[in-house]
Amino acid sequence: MKILYGASLLPYNTFGVEAVADCIVRYSSVDDLAEASSMLSAGKLPEPFLFVGQGSNILFCRDFHGTVLHSEIDTLETVSGDQEDTVLVRAGSGRIWDDFVAFCVANGWYGAENLSAIPGQVGAAAVQNIGAYGSEAGDIIYQVETFDMNSGQTGRLSSVQCRYSYRDSVFKHQGHRSEAVTHVTFRLSASKALNISYRALAEALSGRDTGSLDAADIRKAVISIRSSKLPDPSVTGSAGSFFMNPVVSRDKLDGLKARYPEIPYYPASCGELYKLSAGWLIDKAGWKGRSLGRAGVYEKQALVLVNLGGATGEDIYSLSQAVSSDVAGKFGIELRPEVRIIR
Repeated sequence: MKILYGASLLPYNTFGVEAVADCIVRYSSVDDLAEASSMLSAGKLPEPFLFVGQGSNILFCRDFHGTVLHSEIDTLETVSGDQEDTVLVRAGSGRIWDDFVAFCVANGWYGAENLSAIPGQVGAAAVQNIGAYGSEAGDIIYQVETFDMNSGQTGRLSSVQCRYSYRDSVFKHQGHRSEAVTHVTFRLSASKALNISYRALAEALSGRDTGSLDAADIRKAVISIRSSKLPDPSVTGSAGSFFMNPVVSRDKLDGLKARYPEIPYYPASCGELYKLSAGWLIDKAGWKGRSLGRAGVYEKQALVLVNLGGATGEDIYSLSQAVSSDVAGKFGIELRPEVRIIR
């Protein structure tokens, strides 16, 4: 375990904004977490505490007065499959997500390839239920292991107990926010199981014989699509999709279709609900490629807010509020941030 006081959060947020934490604890085992938990209880580390991975889904609008906990648990192991033709892979929460995906693809295991090139760590993927191109992390998560910083107890939650839904899990709600994800076990398919239902992915692979495609082909296509639409955060600060795609009723959708026949939509996971494209709404509201000061809306994908150089967290937050306000005024729809905002 390594403890840093008065440390910069620049390496821990992909927006590339300057902020300082009173304390950063970098832990590499459950024992380290137990020690940090005891130190917090004894007042030897400042409270409150905040779990941060690579910071690819967080916006710091101020310094953090407390303790940031950063996982460096980087283990990776294959455990026995629970069914025929399945493989269980247990990864530490500090493992880089795309390294985990690359490992699965290299071994010919299916299920993670659509989630290629998403920045972040395994633990954050399980908390956020990251998703892209028709797949979500929750689809392949078998079990999540935790350590509760308040009680000092370890736990195991099945995928069902994690209550995964669109960019959501039990870990984002009261009662579980004190739990650090330490390890995640994924269930993958040892036999071919492709998901090319997402339109952009299907178009990228059009003309290919689907029978000849494998996980490596899907991964290559996904990486190509992402690189053409999303900025490299090491070059241009961003956190990927800033807003969640809004979900509306059939009546609301019909009203919008009457005004905008071309509006893209698709069924949500349950009931008479439909998911809209937040990027399309933002573009239609006139924000694509625009900026406010040092913060901007990415010219290739309106769902992405970017640091144009030297932006503060407040600069980016102010831009997000302006975008949200215009979308609400034009469409009567409230955009909810996917990014966690620390203000």
